[in-house]
Amino acid sequence: MIPPSSDKHGSKGLLLIISGPSGVGKGTVCRRLMEIKKNLELSVSTTTRPPRAGEVEGREYNFTAREQFQELIDKGRFLEWAEVHGQYYGTRLDRVDQALNSGSDLILEIDTQGAEQVRAKIPDAVSIFLAPPSFPELEERIKGRGTEDRERIIGRLKVARKEMEAYCHYNYVVVNDRVDQAAELIAAIIDVEKCRVDRGAKPPGWGGGNR
Repeated sequence: MIPPSSDKHGSKGLLLIISGPSGVGKGTVCRRLMEIKKNLELSVSTTTRPPRAGEVEGREYNFTAREQFQELIDKGRFLEWAEVHGQYYGTRLDRVDQALNSGSDLILEIDTQGAEQVRAKIPDAVSIFLAPPSFPELEERIKGRGTEDRERIIGRLKVARKEMEAYCHYNYVVVNDRVDQAAELIAAIIDVEKCRVDRGAKPPGWGGGNR
């Protein structure tokens, strides 16, 4: 789908929220989505969680100490932040503003708590809830990571059940059964949103004006 033209000069980019329960595959789907839509940027969250094997500072997350994170909270530097499984996660407000004001489209890959905060502050953000094909399959995905003990897995599953209840607050629900299919569907949603007149879409070569 090719969206109508829009005047990029002075226009803000599209803010895309992608969230869902732990283990649903948000990161994998976002990486595939960025291969399909080359003009997308991924917001890099700040976290107090220690890096996992293979994670790189500034790529998956900006890793920081708990004291530094609290200082950023106190100064109002986050668009959203939340405590999840005992660790802080947040999105820096200045980096989001910089991307959107330059006309870039930005993905926020965040949890349901953070998504609620962003929707309250930026009502025209496009929110997509990424859901598993079933809860038993989500359970298998979480267990299959092999990175956590049984107690932490039980805790994650409890939180995941609560997160699933938040789907009704989103604009769209996409089921992550196959990564390619989920990413292509989200790419189509982006194209549809770009066709909205209230986002600046207009026929090619048309300068506007009243009838």
